[in-house]
Amino acid sequence: MMKNIYLKISCFLLLIICSCSEEKFAGEEFGAIEGKVVSAVDFLPIANVKVFSSPNSSIVFTNEEGKFSIPNIKVGDYSFEAQKEGYLSKFESATINVDKTTNVVFELKLSTTNNKPPVAPALVAPLDNVNNQALELDLSWTATDPDKDVLKYEITLRKSSSDEVIVYSDITDTSYTLKELSYNTKYYWQVSATDGINPPVLSAVQSFTTLAFPNTRFLFVKKINDNNVIYSGDDNGNKQQLTSLSLNSWRPRKNNQANKVAFIRSSGAQNHIYTMNPDGSGVLKITNSVPIAGFNSELLNFSWNTSGSQIIYPSFDKLYRINKDGSGLTKIYQTTSGKFISECDWSNDGTKIALKVNDASGYNVEVFVINTSGVVIDQVLSNFLGAVGGLNFSVTGQKIIYTRDVSGYENANYRQLDTRVFQYEFSSGVTTEIGIEKPIGTVDLDVRYSPNEAELIFMNTSNDGLSTKNIIKFTPSVNSSGASRTILFTDASMPDWE
Repeated sequence: MMKNIYLKISCFLLLIICSCSEEKFAGEEFGAIEGKVVSAVDFLPIANVKVFSSPNSSIVFTNEEGKFSIPNIKVGDYSFEAQKEGYLSKFESATINVDKTTNVVFELKLSTTNNKPPVAPALVAPLDNVNNQALELDLSWTATDPDKDVLKYEITLRKSSSDEVIVYSDITDTSYTLKELSYNTKYYWQVSATDGINPPVLSAVQSFTTLAFPNTRFLFVKKINDNNVIYSGDDNGNKQQLTSLSLNSWRPRKNNQANKVAFIRSSGAQNHIYTMNPDGSGVLKITNSVPIAGFNSELLNFSWNTSGSQIIYPSFDKLYRINKDGSGLTKIYQTTSGKFISECDWSNDGTKIALKVNDASGYNVEVFVINTSGVVIDQVLSNFLGAVGGLNFSVTGQKIIYTRDVSGYENANYRQLDTRVFQYEFSSGVTTEIGIEKPIGTVDLDVRYSPNEAELIFMNTSNDGLSTKNIIKFTPSVNSSGASRTILFTDASMPDWE
């Protein structure tokens, strides 16, 4: 009985298997498909792309060459799809023919392809073509992105007076503060915005003009970190930085006729004379083959001629003349004793040059005057102990002012203990100390006449050599009472007043 039941079941299963086999294979035909997936931008192959079809077929992935193949696909019409993260899916229709291989190529686009670029930035401030803008100026603009992508900005800044282009990049805010702009300069600015997907879009170009340079008649130096930095200032103590904090620049001397400021600057292992515009722009190196040199570089001095066409300067025991453009270098004097020339001043009429010479330690000083032929025509000072400096002719050339340490102290550090102001008159040959009420324990240095010679300007500091240096303006009185010493600038030295 049981044997008959098993036999019946076996026959039934065999019938089903035979029936299914006939349903799957009877009359069916097959083909294959192969192809490649590449980038729609550069047509390079893309690996690990998922490829499959509708109606369903096997799922395969592309190899390193972007290739794929699917065998044993029933003939018919299919829609094949290629998928990979970061790309837009791509569909390609294909007809599978019997015993044939159909070829297809997918060109995939990045999923950002439909991303829209930002709206061009709109410049808000400063207004276009506005004047009198500060040297530290806030720029602002507006910008939006249709896809709300995070935007980055870039500012392009150009001067109307030159080909210089400054670019400020990777800005994430819609405002930016410009610093250290030049006086009286027209600037053009433009902002570009990028979403990191599309090419940058540009704003319109706008312009602004900075403040005119203030009327500052004083020049001086401040020591900042290890560098001397040149400033200009006015009677109210307002000051403007002219030279870079990263460069060592000192001893400013202005010439109003040339409208230039000459100064000394470190250049490698040497010191050279440069010129610049009164606002600090247009820096030009004047000396090249022969540097300004001698005892203590910070105590060296040079001089313009009245017209501003030439400069005289010392280099050890020699005195040179050079044109303001750096041409025409000429040796005009050399000391007979081998002493160093440390300071010089050219008279207003151009006929006389005052020189201060000293030994290699800065002492054994002589002050004398030569004519344009290099002949000594007057002896101002000799045979004094101690430091001397600050030569400056009066406008008429009939007087010369300088400082001298009356203590006669001399040491290796060139320390001065009681330096005072003296004036020499050529007509009488008489030297007079000018009583300018110097506080005890201080020294007055780098004295110069005011432009109208009614006042003096100089630097005062403690004789300890460590205390703060101040620029002083001294105004004498007619009856020797009521004279005043006014501090113009604190922590400053090397004054000039033209």
